[in-house]
Amino acid sequence: MRMLFSWVVVLLLAGCQATQQIDSSSETNDTTGKTPSSDSNSNAVISSDTDTINAAKDGTASSQSDSNKPDITPWNRDDVWERIAMQLKLEVPDHKRVEYYRNWFITHPSHMVEVSRRAEPFLYLIVEKIEERHLPLELALLPVVESSFDAFAYSHGSAAGLWQFVPSTGKMYGLEQNYWYDGRRDVEFATDAALEFLVSLNKRFNGDWNLAIAAYNSGGGRVSRAITKNKKAGKPIDFFSLELPKETSSYVPKLLALADVVANQEKYGISIPPIANKPVLESVDPKEQLDLAIAANYAGLTVTELQSYNPAYNQWATAPEGPFHFLLPLASIDQFTKSVEGNRGKGVKLVRYKVKSGDTLSVIARKHDTTSKIIRTANSLSSNMIRVGQHLMIPTSTKGDDTYALSAKNRLAKTQSTAKGKFKVTHTVASGDSLWTISRKHNVSYQSLAKWNGMGPRDTLKIGQKLVIWKNNSDGAIMRTVHYKVRTGDTISGIASKFKVKSADIVKWNNLAKKKYIKPGQSLKLYVDVTKVSV
Repeated sequence: MRMLFSWVVVLLLAGCQATQQIDSSSETNDTTGKTPSSDSNSNAVISSDTDTINAAKDGTASSQSDSNKPDITPWNRDDVWERIAMQLKLEVPDHKRVEYYRNWFITHPSHMVEVSRRAEPFLYLIVEKIEERHLPLELALLPVVESSFDAFAYSHGSAAGLWQFVPSTGKMYGLEQNYWYDGRRDVEFATDAALEFLVSLNKRFNGDWNLAIAAYNSGGGRVSRAITKNKKAGKPIDFFSLELPKETSSYVPKLLALADVVANQEKYGISIPPIANKPVLESVDPKEQLDLAIAANYAGLTVTELQSYNPAYNQWATAPEGPFHFLLPLASIDQFTKSVEGNRGKGVKLVRYKVKSGDTLSVIARKHDTTSKIIRTANSLSSNMIRVGQHLMIPTSTKGDDTYALSAKNRLAKTQSTAKGKFKVTHTVASGDSLWTISRKHNVSYQSLAKWNGMGPRDTLKIGQKLVIWKNNSDGAIMRTVHYKVRTGDTISGIASKFKVKSADIVKWNNLAKKKYIKPGQSLKLYVDVTKVSV
């Protein structure tokens, strides 16, 4: 928190100079690319008087300056980006990788325009949390590097949310992940977890933030091994001297370059859209499960707005056993709280369902977009045993699927429908399938297959899961859907031979497993490679 302390000293000692407007671009060292706050001791532990700091934030610190002129502090700026810029502390070295990313940000100004739009609801909250812990404000820029401030981001490495936690690390830092809720996308909780993780890494690497940030990307073990290797070879052990994976070698320079650009917008000729330096959202806990449509109505918001502020909720409601909390606009808090208290126990719709022949608890759960556990809990069932004619109370949504536009199901549908080739094939996962085997069968890369289906390459598949496969001329296949009308004398094997496909695929594509016969006039759906057969 060195810069925080420095600003307090300025307020107390600088006299009339404290009233001058600060131009961050004019204070940059043009020959080194370092920001004015950079120094070789930036990792030192800083202690300061909390009351004095709070007085500076509140604008009540005493000063020898003209009392009619406002003090200039990071906290009375109009723009959160400026608040960050005034407190940056990490050294920005004159290095080719830093220069590369600095130039990238400068020549792609639209990127930061989009980032600022996405960050607007959350950046103030994140900055506050970083300042409370007395950490470098460069950390507020990590979500730009990690996810471009997309709270719904999901990477090839199965990492999710603004801070891109992989499942195991998320669980290690208390972020729950289940059918209803993914704490990695909970902006408030994930920010706390990320900062806790970063602090632990900083301690591990003796206060070196460059190494800590590198370890956040690639893991502490990998960075430690690189340090050990350099020590044995008699080489320096600073970040820029280590042999690290390509992604990590670029990760820290990208962050430092971004920090330099944020601090020196005028110098580099770009303008990042401002974000108001004031609170936007506040956390409120209704202490009961709520349908998101009902919660949105309580708050005076659309369901999509509510979901955009609370991207951790995967389904149509908060998790039955919690968490229940929401980030809501300040203006919505009172209305929401009063509505919750006036409608206790009415936050989720229950429907009465009569068990039919062939029903199982899991089948009923899928029909109602819920889980077997929730139905058991709602009906005080000790097992999954049910009987025909039995009545069950099923918690269900008050609105149709389309209303919950940002639910996991709808986000997946949008991803799968976005064309990535000329022709789309749908594959139903069977026992023994993996992304690797499916990709080889269809002559596509397993990385692409995962991306087309909103997955990571290491994610597991479920039997019955639907995957989309996109093809075009580049892989030698042109897939078309053919609707074939069965003729007298046709057999499945004969049709398969004619269209150069497998009999088993015809059975699977048309759900013929229980009736392996076909009859004249029946229509069959086939996925045919037209480079192998004329259709």
